[in-house]
Amino acid sequence: MNIKNLIPAVLLLITLSSCTKVINVDLNSANPNMVVDAEIADQPGPYKVSLTKTVNFSDDNIFPAVSGAVIVLSDNAGNSETLAETSPGNYTSAHLQGVVGRTYNISINTNGKTYTAVSTMPAALTLDSLVADSTDKGNGFGGGSKKSGFSIRAAFSDPPGVTNYYRLVEYVNNVPNYDNIVVISDKLRDGTSIGTYVTRRDTAIHKGDTITVSLQCIDANVYEYFRTLDQITSDQGGLQTTSPGNPTSNLSNNALGFFSAYAVRSKTIVIQ
Repeated sequence: MNIKNLIPAVLLLITLSSCTKVINVDLNSANPNMVVDAEIADQPGPYKVSLTKTVNFSDDNIFPAVSGAVIVLSDNAGNSETLAETSPGNYTSAHLQGVVGRTYNISINTNGKTYTAVSTMPAALTLDSLVADSTDKGNGFGGGSKKSGFSIRAAFSDPPGVTNYYRLVEYVNNVPNYDNIVVISDKLRDGTSIGTYVTRRDTAIHKGDTITVSLQCIDANVYEYFRTLDQITSDQGGLQTTSPGNPTSNLSNNALGFFSAYAVRSKTIVIQ
């Protein structure tokens, strides 16, 4: 998933002695930040890492690729691999295999700077069911939808006595919608059956479509990244109170983005 640096337009109004002074903040003065999109799963590789740089607020949303980096993936069992750059800014593994329970490290060296992150891969969990609810009946992601079609509802059983974090990704006819962020913590729901809609209000799903939902079991730091990203990017009709900014990354050296080691299981249905 490409992560865009969200920079708010700021206008400060300061009133002094019945006089208003307008201060325009320069939005083009920020230095470019590294943006990392890195994942390793318990499924066969190859695993991919994407490196880009942020751009100024007024620039087009074309994020420069970062080439020539040295990226090393390793685990706490002594396995290590240096990834190959297969296209500008895209790096791919060849041998390393994700294993549940292991802790993975990523080290990125580029232009004299080093960025690191750590992620532990939790145990996998199976989806119990996928149900297609007709949006014509008022059902839908977030409590309702006016769009004709279907919304997909997923359910799974949370194991008791263990703190768990989940991310769900929906694929419509094999096309993932990474902009749709669904992350769940089992806080207050430990050991229960958890159900959630995974379809955005603006996602069109109709009869004959093939829907796959992947349930990723993620660690606490990755959950926090997507939770804060969702707060920043969600449109809650004016109810959103979180100040704009950058999501909480698990990467060092002020890099943006995330590194996730996750276990994943998927379920597929065809809309009838």
